[in-house]
Amino acid sequence: MLTTLKTSYTDTRAADLAWALGREPLPALAVLDLELTGAKLQLRLLGASHQVLLEEESRSCSETVACMPGSSTPLPLGVSKRVGGWEYEFAARVETLSQGSFAGRAQELLALVADHPNGLAGTFPGSPHAFTAMLAQRHEGQVRWRTWHAYPQEGQLVVTRTRIGARTPAAS
Repeated sequence: MLTTLKTSYTDTRAADLAWALGREPLPALAVLDLELTGAKLQLRLLGASHQVLLEEESRSCSETVACMPGSSTPLPLGVSKRVGGWEYEFAARVETLSQGSFAGRAQELLALVADHPNGLAGTFPGSPHAFTAMLAQRHEGQVRWRTWHAYPQEGQLVVTRTRIGARTPAAS
């Protein structure tokens, strides 16, 4: 699903993003509710990036990646921890692209997510390549999602990947 977010694009930077687990639902500009084999997942686009809410059986998890005033937890490169009996893994990276490469990558990602039944993307009015996009799936008993946060003024794309679920057995 592709939507135009009804908010002005503020000149935030990739470096302003912060990460948090366990936050209450924040006001969302767009929401996609998904049912993935018994797991209820809500993808939420915020004015300042994204939030994912997951419920399965009696467990829940909330992940927020956004520009959060007063947050002291910057966007980590990686996190691995137990959350409510689940194994939670998060990874983030920043890609810096030339202006031409950035525009092409933005179009490619928006096309991928817009047509996917488990995808949600929002563009900001006034800046054609400013967007946040999310894509979720269930794989081998785990719920996974990827996100892309575009900052065209810097030519930066913040890419995150999250996996949560039962511990997977080590490959032998």
